Amino acid sequence: MGIDAGFDMVPRLSKGVVDTQNWKSFIKIIKERYQTDDQVEIKPNYIVFKSGEHPLLPFEGHKFLRFSSKISGSCAKGVEDYINTVTRIAEVNFGSRVQYWNEAGEKRGFYGWQEVHTSFKSYEQHDAPEISISIAQYVLGFDPASELNLKLFDIQSVPDKGKGLVARFNIAKGKRILHEKPLFTTANLSPISVMESNVLTKLKALSKAEKRQFLSLHNNFRGRYPFSGIVKTNALPCGPGSVIGGVYPTICLINHSCLPNAHNSWNSGTQCETIHAIRDIKSGEEITISYDKGGPSGPRRTYLQGAFGFDCSCGICSLPPTDLEISDARRLRIQLLDNAIGDSHRLMSKPDDCLADCRCLLQVLEEEYNGGAGALLARLYYDAFQISISHSDQARAIESIAHT
Repeated sequence: MGIDAGFDMVPRLSKGVVDTQNWKSFIKIIKERYQTDDQVEIKPNYIVFKSGEHPLLPFEGHKFLRFSSKISGSCAKGVEDYINTVTRIAEVNFGSRVQYWNEAGEKRGFYGWQEVHTSFKSYEQHDAPEISISIAQYVLGFDPASELNLKLFDIQSVPDKGKGLVARFNIAKGKRILHEKPLFTTANLSPISVMESNVLTKLKALSKAEKRQFLSLHNNFRGRYPFSGIVKTNALPCGPGSVIGGVYPTICLINHSCLPNAHNSWNSGTQCETIHAIRDIKSGEEITISYDKGGPSGPRRTYLQGAFGFDCSCGICSLPPTDLEISDARRLRIQLLDNAIGDSHRLMSKPDDCLADCRCLLQVLEEEYNGGAGALLARLYYDAFQISISHSDQARAIESIAHT
């Protein structure tokens, strides 16, 4: 079996600038120390010591948990010297965070081997740079907004839109911005007089504060039925295709964009609407979601005018004519590919063609949404999973579901 020895970094290093710079200094010392040693090889993402079990030091310190090897047995020649020297250098740079252990002294590492091996695998792929929420996160490596439960947005007046949500900090892609229960839910009833009566009944059940919140929401359908007008302007469906809509005191202030930076989704378990960032959002940038159902700008804007009562003038709809034509062609292509992929008969008879369409759709989504396709990508990967699993192609199915 052999005896293991090495050191663990406890607690592990953060992505903050202090830990990052300390780790870079440590790696620089290691490189200088072993620059003429043929047993120490510099790989693209880590240093490997070709002795014992070939212990590794990654160039990204936040991934590092353990430097160790078996120090007994025929293959362990020289590795104990590496471990002792690297441990001493690490102690100079990181002090008490370096926890040396040796099974000969019945002392084992802090981390479990499964966690350690997972960290080893992460060395192979260099992490993409992350957007920092604030100077504090940049320096310390943690998100102070989350730690202190700070609100990520302010409600502000937005030119030509009324009120809107504006980011107080940089918000990283994937971050949950807000989750909120509806003031009430209602179906889109006809005629409008019936809906007005239904909404009025629900309003009577609200507290005074909640009534004020509802009445402060914008109404693009002024006339005989003011309460229904507020609902029609603001309600969001409680899930894809749902005929039930929810009205929210804060989420309903999030304005539309055909190229949004956030995505809304209904959580049936918590009965809340949740907003997540689908691209990095800069401090001072308006937070937007999409109200539309896709497609080229003409039908899209017609739908938005009829359903919500406004003429969209977002960054996509305001493009110069030539650029807008290119965008419209991509969005029409997205619709056609999505319809083809969803054809159940074609799915069973021509699965390879359907998967080829999935690959085409992935490319068009990336071109049109510039990394912010969000739920559209999740849906695409799920479609690819369904196609693969329906034909017992487990390998492709697993690859597809891993992306959702």
